[in-house]
Amino acid sequence: MLRRTISAAVAAVIAIVVLILDITPLYIIIVSLLSVAAVYELLVATKYIKQKKSSIIGLVFVSVVPVIFVNETLRDNLPTISCAFLFLLFAVMIFTHEKVSFEAIALIAFVSICVPLSLSCLLFMVLLEPHGMFLLIFSLTAIFMGDAGAYFTGTFIGKHKMAPSISPKKTWEGFFGGLFFSGLTGLCAPFVYEFVYLNFIGDAVIETNKFFFIIMAILCSALGVMGDLSASLVKRQCAVKDFGNIMPGHGGVLDRFDSVLFAIPFMYQVLHFYVPVTSIIH
Repeated sequence: MLRRTISAAVAAVIAIVVLILDITPLYIIIVSLLSVAAVYELLVATKYIKQKKSSIIGLVFVSVVPVIFVNETLRDNLPTISCAFLFLLFAVMIFTHEKVSFEAIALIAFVSICVPLSLSCLLFMVLLEPHGMFLLIFSLTAIFMGDAGAYFTGTFIGKHKMAPSISPKKTWEGFFGGLFFSGLTGLCAPFVYEFVYLNFIGDAVIETNKFFFIIMAILCSALGVMGDLSASLVKRQCAVKDFGNIMPGHGGVLDRFDSVLFAIPFMYQVLHFYVPVTSIIH
């Protein structure tokens, strides 16, 4: 537990430094590195990393996906770029069909598109004006507080197994404990942001929809559990304990960010329809 806490604290400090610097190219590089690491871990777990040519093509594509999304010219040509990526994968399969299976090509294509697309929503959110950084910090805090709350609640009072065949340590007590801590985050975060914005950031008084933040925090926590269980199922079917060991006590990048894979894209889409922060005095 101590190693897990220290690793989380170090990761939080790094994240805070990156957000304080607030440099768009740095955001792109970080999302690209996280995406490449996550896909690499999946390919290692599924053993399709042995398909070296296909894996290299997939990882190169993954590395440029965040760049494509933030560059208007490249983004307009995304269908063409994606088709070129798939063409290269199938070309490899055609010329090396004795060693490369369709299942390998399909999985490499799937994870190479879905994982960076999901993680790129971190980038999309932080670039939302004018409150994108806060909305991203709020979303990640709600997810990770739910994760931490579930872990500690389940550790100390968890009795009823939630999905024993997928993740034996998960309990219903931990699940609801996670929802509670995420909801608490949703309750406190808007008040904190209103105070910080008024005194340190903006020249206006802002008003936040407190109910929205509470509901979104709880939903992000629930979607985080879905991501966690999905990753656990993949690990169980691949017979691996963790996807990696880059974060002591947590495992690999995907072990830490599995709870983000569904929650952040969901939050980003919601923010397209409703912005929960408004200025009331200029």
